[in-house]
Amino acid sequence: MDESMAERKTQSGDAAAEQNGGAGEEDPARKPSPLKNPRVRVVLLVVVLVAIAGGLMWYLRYSSYGRYQQSTNDAFIQSNAVVVSSKVSGYVERVLVADNQQVRAGQALVEIDPRDYRARAEQYQAQVNVAQANAAGVQAQVREQAATIDQARAQLKAAESSLAFAHGEVVRFTPLAASGAETHERLAQLRDQEKQAAAQVATARASVTGAERRVGSLEAQIGQARAQGKAAEAQLASANVDLGYAVIRASSDGQVGNKTVQPGQFVQPGVRLMSIVPVHNLYINANFKETQLGLMRVGQPVRVKVDAIEGVELHGHVESIAPGTGAQFSLLPPQNATGNFTKIVQRIPVRVAIDPGPEARRLLVPGMSVEVTVDTRSARGAREVIEREQRDSEAARK
Repeated sequence: MDESMAERKTQSGDAAAEQNGGAGEEDPARKPSPLKNPRVRVVLLVVVLVAIAGGLMWYLRYSSYGRYQQSTNDAFIQSNAVVVSSKVSGYVERVLVADNQQVRAGQALVEIDPRDYRARAEQYQAQVNVAQANAAGVQAQVREQAATIDQARAQLKAAESSLAFAHGEVVRFTPLAASGAETHERLAQLRDQEKQAAAQVATARASVTGAERRVGSLEAQIGQARAQGKAAEAQLASANVDLGYAVIRASSDGQVGNKTVQPGQFVQPGVRLMSIVPVHNLYINANFKETQLGLMRVGQPVRVKVDAIEGVELHGHVESIAPGTGAQFSLLPPQNATGNFTKIVQRIPVRVAIDPGPEARRLLVPGMSVEVTVDTRSARGAREVIEREQRDSEAARK
C-alpha cells in the first residue's frame, strides 16, 4: 500500500514537471483570431459599407418608386365577344365559315333555308298589289261618279227651267181665268203642271245630292284600300326583314370561336351558334385588393407581363375602375349581418387598356393570365389632400 501511494505521487510529480517545463513553448493547435489580420478587417469594413449603401439605395428607391407600384397576378385578358344567334327559325342550308377563322363585319356566316320566308314575302306582295288594284278601281268609279254628278246637275237645271215656265203660265192664266177669258180647267192643268215641275226639281236635287255623297263614300273606300295596302306593305317589309335574317352576318370584325352550328341543323331564335371575338380590341380585367386602390387613378401607366411571352413587358393605362367589388355584382351578394363574421380583403375589378403590336397581338387571346403593375406615383399627394380635407372638416365642426 505504501508503495502504490509512492508511485502515484511520483507520477503526479512527473506530470506537473512536464506541464511546468512546457509552459514556455507555443501550442501549435492554438491559432491567432482572423479579426487581428488587417486585411480581413478591411474586407469586412468594405462589405459592411456596401451593405449599408445597398440598403440605403433600396430604401430611397422604395420610398420614391417601389411603394407606389401596385401589382396583382389576378388579372386576365378579356374581349367583348359577340354571341352569334339566329333571329328566325329554320334548317341550316350552309355554314360559310370555319373554326377560328378571321371574319369582317357584314360577312355572311350561316345561311338558313329561305323558301318559307320568300313565299311569305310573295304572299304579302300579292296583298299589296290587290289593295293597290282596289284603290285604282274605286278611283275609276270616282271619275265615273263625276260624270253622273254633271248629268244630275243638268237634269236639275232642266227641271228648274220647266218649273219656272209652269209658274209663269200659272201667273199669266190666273187673271184670264178670273175674267172668264180662259176656263178654270185650263188654269187647274197649269197649276198641276207647276206642281209636277216642282217635284221634278226636288227629284233632280236629290239626285245631285246623292251623286255627290256617293263620291264621299267612294273616297272612303279608296282610303280603306290604301290602308289595307299599307298594312300589307308593313307585313311585306317584316317578311323581307325575316328573309334577310335567313343569312346571318358578322356584326363586327373578329375571329370565329365556339362554333357549334352544322349544315342541316334546325336552329331556333336566340340559340348560340358561334361567337365572334374581336381580338383587335383586347383589354385586361385586373382584380386588385381594396388596400391597393388608395392611390390608383384613371390614366395611370401600367406594365403588363404575359405568361405566354416570357420576359416581355407590354404597356397600357388604367381605363376605368369598377363602382363596386366583385362580390357586390355576384348573383347572390353576401349578407354579413350575421353573428359570425370574418373580415376578408375584397377585390375590385380594374379595366386596363393595352395596345400590343401586331406580333404580340397574334399571341394574345381572351382568358390568358397576366401580371399587372400600376404606377401610382401621379397620385402621391392624394393622401395629404385627404388628410387636409379631414382636418378642415373637423375644424369646421368645432
